[in-house]
Amino acid sequence: MTLDQARLDAFVGRMLGEIGATSIVPLVRIGDELGLYAALRDAGPTTAGALAERTRTHERCIREWLAAHAAAGYLDYAAATDTFEMTPEQAAVFADPESPVNMLGGFEAIAPGVADAPCVAAAFRSGSGNGRGSHERCDCLVSGVDRFIRAGYGEHLVRDWLPALDGVVEKLEHGGRVADVGCGHGASTILMAQAFPRSNFAGFDCHAGSIQRARAAAEGAGVAANTRFATLAATDVPVRGFDLVTMFDCLHDMGDPVGVASHLRTTLSSDGVLMLVEPMAGDRPEDDLNAVGRLSYAASTMICTPVSMAEEVGLALGAQAGEARLADVLGEAGFSRVRRVAETPFTMILEARP
Repeated sequence: MTLDQARLDAFVGRMLGEIGATSIVPLVRIGDELGLYAALRDAGPTTAGALAERTRTHERCIREWLAAHAAAGYLDYAAATDTFEMTPEQAAVFADPESPVNMLGGFEAIAPGVADAPCVAAAFRSGSGNGRGSHERCDCLVSGVDRFIRAGYGEHLVRDWLPALDGVVEKLEHGGRVADVGCGHGASTILMAQAFPRSNFAGFDCHAGSIQRARAAAEGAGVAANTRFATLAATDVPVRGFDLVTMFDCLHDMGDPVGVASHLRTTLSSDGVLMLVEPMAGDRPEDDLNAVGRLSYAASTMICTPVSMAEEVGLALGAQAGEARLADVLGEAGFSRVRRVAETPFTMILEARP
């Protein structure tokens, strides 16, 4: 092959950027753990020494950490005063836990990827998964995913997604029964319980540690009275005539999504609704060859697909299944009406009725 030098130089330059972006992941995790971002936001323009004193850390390490962030464009640096500063935009991404664009959870969730690579490679060879579900991975995977997606739920769930479901908000206002399947740390369950105090919410997840955190979070949020949580597989959710069953970013991870959806259909009341929240994806690979698809395909390769393969059936929908494939799964499970009711750049919301 004949190399085009200009194209090669551009591609190598891009690879340097990729390696640099990857290498800063542990630095972001350190900043998160040590509270450096909040300290920077509150301090304004600050020197390495002042930040080290403020956070009780070592100045020499802090200087390298700050310089790496400035080189990445994550902080601003003023040479005249040798100070580093966080802009409001940078603070929204790194220092505000309630910001809809806070990305610290994303860095936390991808951190275990390198350590997990050998067991995922084994799944490539065997085709039977890596033998571990997402709840058996590093704790920072579960907590990172929770943090990463929680902001979007807070921004859209009560205001946009639930009102898009025909008749559901009215039921919840008067007192309905809701099952949140795959609830994780309970962020979605708690948001709904706060918005609809007359309704009762049950959160289910197979990860016992997540259920413990969900109970504590519900207590702290003041919604313990109308929430309960149980460590259960999705196919063991009790049949109790729920008005609404929700699944947030979890059906595609399951080994038998058809079986799960089929069981959950039986837990609904006669006019109940399944709300499925899934990553935004087109129905063809070429629809997703973009920045969002890049992230979703990488997560799907390292987490969603091998996790599903490790379970019974192992359908391996993956994070980029797309609306048509998801509708097929729901149809096989016995749902007769499926429609997309809302979306964001990262998420699609499907309503399914028996």
